[in-house]
Amino acid sequence: MGRHSEWRVVAMALALAAIPLVAADICSTLESQGVEIERPFALDYTLEMKNYWSVACGDLRPTCIAYPSSALEMSAIVKELHNTDDLFAVKSGGHMPNNGFASIQDGLLISTRRLDQVIYDPDDQTALVGPGLDWEEAQKALDNVNSGRTIVGGRLGGVGVGGYMLGGGLSFLSSQYGWAANNVVEFEVVLANGSVVNVNAQQHSNLFAALKGGGNNFGIVTSYKLETHPISKVWGGNYVFTADKTQEVLQAVRDFTEYYPDDKAAVIVTAEHALVLNTWIMFLFYDGPEPPEGVFDNFTALHPIETTKTWDTYYDLLKNNDFFILQGQRYTIATETTPLPSKEVGADVMQSYYDHWFNITNTVLEVPNVIGSLALQPMPRAITSKAKAKGGDLLDFPEDQDYIIIELDFSYAFSASDNKIDNANKNLYRGFDNLISEYIEQGVLPDVYRPLFMNDAYYPQDYWGRISPASRELALEARKAYDPEKFFQTRTSGGFRLG
Repeated sequence: MGRHSEWRVVAMALALAAIPLVAADICSTLESQGVEIERPFALDYTLEMKNYWSVACGDLRPTCIAYPSSALEMSAIVKELHNTDDLFAVKSGGHMPNNGFASIQDGLLISTRRLDQVIYDPDDQTALVGPGLDWEEAQKALDNVNSGRTIVGGRLGGVGVGGYMLGGGLSFLSSQYGWAANNVVEFEVVLANGSVVNVNAQQHSNLFAALKGGGNNFGIVTSYKLETHPISKVWGGNYVFTADKTQEVLQAVRDFTEYYPDDKAAVIVTAEHALVLNTWIMFLFYDGPEPPEGVFDNFTALHPIETTKTWDTYYDLLKNNDFFILQGQRYTIATETTPLPSKEVGADVMQSYYDHWFNITNTVLEVPNVIGSLALQPMPRAITSKAKAKGGDLLDFPEDQDYIIIELDFSYAFSASDNKIDNANKNLYRGFDNLISEYIEQGVLPDVYRPLFMNDAYYPQDYWGRISPASRELALEARKAYDPEKFFQTRTSGGFRLG
């Protein structure tokens, strides 16, 4: 072999050896800067991978996990990412089941778990909350310093703060105080260039507006300054209805949404279907020791199996609702938004929605451990009017129209069923869109604006295509101002891309 050939072989070997070191290099570099790093086979790495609602997300294996403990450390991570080509993902509570949104294969996973502060300010009654917490953790920490205050957050305690807030956040308290995002006083954000800024209605106001429903397109939020609200004992729990009450349940949730009896009341009405399961499970909440007579009469008249009670704290209720988080399963989610059908056509329209869901779910019942869920979430004017009064958000639901936000879920056992469930989920949400669009064309439903709820959306759904042109333009202008090079558009491993 000639000398030139030898050098070519050596050069090629060196080049090949360098290829797998690119991702590893950022891990070592960040570690040398004092950022906590966990690698495969370490205990904390393994526990982090198990801390996803969907096992499919935990099956994705990052090269390493970074645990910043401050905005400055998050800034250092973002700056260092500019020196590599690595993709990255940011993880809060891990409840988003779309692969790549808060999980990643072979890139850098940034866990916000160490950003776990809850600092209550008695002067302005706000709480500084870190994105690494679950809502039950945030509420418990707030209880420890002031048991008479609460924050507008998740309805299951195990939902993480970070992604929930950036998607808008629907709460048991929303009919009193709007979306969770409407209750943000200030965001602390690490921008694409690594700078740390405080974002509020006075400073960076366009970014402040864009973060309320804009997802991960603009920066990494390292803390939320949130309004708190008075709370004491609360009432809630579950009603269970048998499948033969379906028509009556559908009528009851339609009527509850239109005649919303009390702003302190909230419900989620879910249907569950599997090989040996066909039932309704309803989540109820009232902000007080017990609801006044008449608030939930449409449902109690159906004689449910009842497991409601008065809870000493809101935390206790949120923690109790964690019972319904299925552990160890793969999980998908999707959504659609329907204007509330009128009383005259409500029975037929609501039944057609249920039938579509039930029939599609029937096509996958042979999938091991599959459970299909349909959640009907009232979006009455009581919520949208409070949201507008608090400055609004990107979703920008009108105040003169009631809606129901439909959530569609599948949980199942094995990756071999991924494609079948993926197809069924797409058939579900596309079918709902077709049904609703046909009713609008026929004049059965009003022709109104129908945005999608980001927190419940499936990865192929067109969130930005369904949002109002004004909201999209506002978000796009903020993206151009704060991320002109599209760092978050091109370097994150998933999310609803603004462009």
